[in-house]
Amino acid sequence: MKPFKYAVFGIAGLALAAAVSTPSIAKMVGGAEMYASKNIVENASASQDHKTLVAAVQAAGLVETLQGEGPFTVFAPVDAAFEKLPAGTVETLLQPDNKDQLVAVLTYHVVPGDVTASALVDKIAAMGGKAELTTVQGATLTAMLDGDAVKIMDAKGNTATVTVADVDQSNGVIHVIDTVLLP
Repeated sequence: MKPFKYAVFGIAGLALAAAVSTPSIAKMVGGAEMYASKNIVENASASQDHKTLVAAVQAAGLVETLQGEGPFTVFAPVDAAFEKLPAGTVETLLQPDNKDQLVAVLTYHVVPGDVTASALVDKIAAMGGKAELTTVQGATLTAMLDGDAVKIMDAKGNTATVTVADVDQSNGVIHVIDTVLLP
C-alpha cells in the first residue's frame, strides 16, 4: 500500500507519492519552465538561478557529457550556493590551470542513473535513515531526511537541502540544491 509506505515520511512523503502518480508537468526553476524533452544543459541554461553552474560546466568541458544519453542525476546548486563559498573560490576554480579540480567538484554533484525523489526516499528508509550515493567523481554523498526536507551531505560535512526535486530531463533528473557540495 503506497500511501502507508510514505506515511512514515510525513508531508514530504505524501508529496513525493503524489508526484510519482501525476503525469510529468514542466516545473519552474529560476524563472524558466523546465521541459522533460530537453537535456540537462539546455534546461539549466534557461534557469536564471544556475548561471554560475552553467559557466562552470562550460569551463570544465562537461557540456557534451551532460548533453549525452545518460541517464544522470544532477544535484544542481543555485547561484546563491556558489556565493556562500569563500571569496575567490569560484574565480579560482574557473581558471584554466584548475580545470581538474573544477571537474572533480562538478562531477561530485552527478550520480549515474535516474534517481527520483521517491527512489531516494525509499533508499534512505531501506538503509536506516541514511543512504550513500556514489558520484561520477567516485566519492560518496549521503542522503537523509530532516523533517520534511531531503538533505545531501558531502565528504566535508557540508549539507545541502533539495529545494526543487524531480526536474525531469530527457537524459535524467535534476534536484536543485542550496549548497555547493565538496569532495
